[in-house]
Amino acid sequence: MKAIEQQSGQQQIIEQLFAGKYRDPFSFLGMHRVGEITYFRVLLPNAQQVTILDRFTATPVIQLSQIDPRGFFSGHIASLDKNFTYILQINWGDTQQVIEDPYRFGTLLSDADTQQNFSFEKLGAHLRQLDDISGTHFCVWAPNAQRVSIVGDFNFWDGRRYPMRYRPESGIWEIFLPAISAGTRYKYEILDANGELQFKSDPYAFRSQLRPDTTSIVSPLPQKRYPTKKQAQANQRNAPVAIYEVHLGSWRRTQDGTTWLSYRELATTLLPYVKDMGFTHLEILPISEHPFDGSWGYQPLGIYSPTSRYGSPQDLIDFIDEAHRQGINVLLDWVPGHFPSDASGLANFDGTALYEYADPKEGRHRDWDTLIYDYRSPEVRRFLADNAVYWVERFGFDGLRVDAVASMIYRDYSRPDGEWIANEYGGNVNLEAVSLLQHTNELLHQIQPDTLMAAEESTSFSGVTLPPSLGGLGFNYKWNMGWMHDTLDYLQLDPIARKFHHNKMTFGVMYAWSENFILPLSHDEVVHGKGSLLRKMSGSPEQKFATLRAYYGFMWAHPGKKLLFMGGEMAQWREWDHDGQLDWELLDIPTSPHAGVQRFVKDLNFTYRHTPALYDHDHHPESFEWLIVDDHDNSVFAFIRYAANGDALFIVSHFTPVTREHYRIGVKTAGEYQIVLNSNAHIYGGNDAQDTASVTSQPIKTHGCDHSIELTLPPLSTLYFKLKSPLKHTRLASKQK
Repeated sequence: MKAIEQQSGQQQIIEQLFAGKYRDPFSFLGMHRVGEITYFRVLLPNAQQVTILDRFTATPVIQLSQIDPRGFFSGHIASLDKNFTYILQINWGDTQQVIEDPYRFGTLLSDADTQQNFSFEKLGAHLRQLDDISGTHFCVWAPNAQRVSIVGDFNFWDGRRYPMRYRPESGIWEIFLPAISAGTRYKYEILDANGELQFKSDPYAFRSQLRPDTTSIVSPLPQKRYPTKKQAQANQRNAPVAIYEVHLGSWRRTQDGTTWLSYRELATTLLPYVKDMGFTHLEILPISEHPFDGSWGYQPLGIYSPTSRYGSPQDLIDFIDEAHRQGINVLLDWVPGHFPSDASGLANFDGTALYEYADPKEGRHRDWDTLIYDYRSPEVRRFLADNAVYWVERFGFDGLRVDAVASMIYRDYSRPDGEWIANEYGGNVNLEAVSLLQHTNELLHQIQPDTLMAAEESTSFSGVTLPPSLGGLGFNYKWNMGWMHDTLDYLQLDPIARKFHHNKMTFGVMYAWSENFILPLSHDEVVHGKGSLLRKMSGSPEQKFATLRAYYGFMWAHPGKKLLFMGGEMAQWREWDHDGQLDWELLDIPTSPHAGVQRFVKDLNFTYRHTPALYDHDHHPESFEWLIVDDHDNSVFAFIRYAANGDALFIVSHFTPVTREHYRIGVKTAGEYQIVLNSNAHIYGGNDAQDTASVTSQPIKTHGCDHSIELTLPPLSTLYFKLKSPLKHTRLASKQK
């Protein structure tokens, strides 16, 4: 009777295995010793015959009986050596094959592994060497699944063949597959909590197929990278930071214009260009694998997988290494705020809302129709925070720009009343998201203290760049979206109307030191019908170019680090087109106004980098002083920037299309003032109305100063001056407060 019951129980398990519904295959398949008897059980659909061979001698030990014609084999033998190891010889009918049995290997994942390591060091697909056996260890978190199998070409994408071992204490499924090497394609076949079958990409895949394919690819975990002192210094608040923001797929294309440049091709084209233009940092739009080109990477499907559009993960590492060799720091646009609901991705991963908030009032973005991560979940928090570490530590990125922070930290972001859920205190702040950002910034700065973390945060949330110990979010910099909107609004006005909105250009100074700011003219300002930066400027074409140059001059002198999206440096007429490339033909004529703007941006960058007054005291109010702040009628602004050692640069911006002669401005020190930069110079496309290279002060009081200079202000222009030589025996006026 007992034998009959055992046989009946075994048949039930066999049926469950063939149905793909058996949760604990390692307890049944493989080799199991009971007393002096050793049992072998093998599930190999479509196999004709299976023989157990001694692994070291290849000697046949036992031919297994075919218990089920669908491909289940079993057999037992007495008095087998306790150290016996085996391989399987399989007869498929027309061919024979000898393989390792995945079910003879014990668990490779300990409790400590899941707690003490970064999650990406264990989860996903990891190439492993067990004694003399090479293979891949697969791990995936799916605690509510009924069964998870690894599938690929190696098992005909048949989820019955390699069901994984379940670890109930962690919710992780694992299996070691011998002979699976780098480049192998795979997915997880999941029998989910609802009994539905799903095919999922690996959340921790280090490489993926090119869209529309969503298959994961076994790829080695990159080695750790360490920044040099030069890279670390370039990120500091007292360093010049001029960022060139780039979408890799549309900066430039191949000769026929239809294909992206590879990381290798970009290393020989984009990087020399960034260096020649004088930018200190390159920021690239998100490159985590994403299914839709039109999302520009902001709807990532595999956040551990560099998109295959431009090459391999190693190609990306080589690209970043080359940037560092050329003295360029590289920043990555990072998206922890949402993810698309594609069936192959994280959505409803094991039949439950595993990665996302379950309630749509918390878990769905109305603006983008995407899902929001469950920031309460410890596993999801590790998934995200460790991903930030992954990009910095394993690829060598010098920092991250965190996308859409406001959408993360406000529960009512873009939601009407009744469509959002308050926090535990009744407020609208997402406390879990705030905690995650604080933890991520602290974690990164513990590992690499000089990592540059920048927040795209569009509200007045307090303390974005304060350390978490003081209640802040822990970022190094915050994008100054208010400054950007105000100044662009001002410059779109007819010059006659600008005098009524003078404060739009001055208001930014009122809060310039409330955070550590980056002044961004980003991709968001040149898409979706907003027009290019050049088109935003008012007036005739000539006036548009002049206004844009004057604006750039004002921006580079204003407190805050700088960011410009590609195409802005050549004053494109067209909006950015992610399916094309920049309008490089605009630069074919060296005397074109487009080439003039490009030369001006280049000279701005090098002037900025070589003038400490513009950057080394940037984060202190003492670095800035208004001289003329209230000349509404003439739309003139004049201010001084001070270096930490007191060296000064004098800036005048004028935003009307008329020449203003005999314009007098007070100066702190009597002497000869040399023009450092003139946005209206002929070389930049202007008419060079300011025809003198220097001007000497006179003992005429104005603007609270004992001395002043008289200028001819060109229309729509910005001028930089520095004191060339002070006059002797003059009394320096006290600094205006």
